[in-house]
Formats: sequence, structure tokens, C-alpha cells
Amino acid sequence: MASSHRTALSYLRRVDPVLAQIIKQVRTPPPPPRRTGTHYDALVRAIVYQQLSGKAAGTIHRRFRELYTKKQPKAHLVLATSDEALRGAGLSRQKIGYLRDLSARVVDGTLPLAHLGRLSDDEIIEHLVQVKGIGRWTVHMFLMFRLGRPDVLPELDLGIQNAMQRAYGLKARPKPKDVLRLGEKWRPHATTACWYLWRSLENGDGQLD
Repeated sequence: MASSHRTALSYLRRVDPVLAQIIKQVRTPPPPPRRTGTHYDALVRAIVYQQLSGKAAGTIHRRFRELYTKKQPKAHLVLATSDEALRGAGLSRQKIGYLRDLSARVVDGTLPLAHLGRLSDDEIIEHLVQVKGIGRWTVHMFLMFRLGRPDVLPELDLGIQNAMQRAYGLKARPKPKDVLRLGEKWRPHATTACWYLWRSLENGDGQLD
């Protein structure tokens, strides 16, 4: 177990007894960030996976990648792909529009991605939400699972809201502002806290991507 993970667990157990019990039950440590591929690949994947179950999204993502040599969709190649071919992979018209907007911005240089690792979380959010179909939730997932940022609290995520409602015995699902308020005590280790909350839902109330 990495030292940073041990530090996060020690802190979270100390500040939140409810989360401490969840950590005890889950036990499995979070996976490392996805380092394969490019930032563009990660954003494409995030768009494809929006509002779909993991299995369905995985199938569409695989079919989409199979449209390209070595399963490597580059921005300029996506722009050159017909809507018919993209729909054949299972992509909706809306998501095709999102992928084209992302790809066009990458190709024309208005959305540079190589430097993202040097920006703060808030700067990355501001940088990426200019793309159609990429909102705050999508950027939070990118920060957590691509860049491995340690203190991300995705207040718009329904899984986190549902997990908090169940774990803390709340009468109603917490609103985003409530998630931020309740999760403030987890900082600067909110990402780890959220991962364990997601895992706590695996017995039927939700699922991990």
C-alpha cells in the first residue's frame, strides 16, 4: 500500500467514523489512475460513458475504437469519420456532436491538452467545460481517474449522493451543496473517500465505472 494511501486512510478514519466503517468493510484499495493512452483518449471515453451503464458503454467504446487502425482514434481521424459509421458503433447523435466538438478544438489548437497536469483542479475544470458535452461531473471523473488528483469531491454524482444518504441515514438524497458540506471534513483526501463510498454501493444500489 502506497504511503499516500495509508496517510489518506488514517486521516479519513480519524475524522469520520461512518467512513471508517465503510473502509473496514471494503478493504480493497483504490486502483491507480488510468495512465494508458492520451488525455484526449480519456476525454473521449468519458463522453462515451456518460449516462450509460458500464457494460453498455464499454461495448460502444470498444466498437468506436475498432473503427480506427490499432484501435487508436485520433482527433483528426474522428473528424473525418462519417456520422453513419459513428452511429453504427452505437453512439447517439448528441454524443457524436460532443466528440466532434472536442476533436475540432484539439485539432485547431484551441483546446491544448498536454499541459493539463500542470494546472490546478479549478483551472482544468474551467479549461475543459468549454467543450460541448463536458461538464463539471465529467471533468471531476477526469481529475480523479486520469490525473489521480487526491482531493476531488464530485458533488453532482448520483452515486456519491446515494451512498451518503445510505451511509449517514439521511431522509432524502443530499443535494450537491449538502455533499460539499458533509464532505468538507474529508479534505484533502476527498477522492479516496468518494471511492470507498462508491464501493459501498456495489451490493445493489449503484456501481463503479
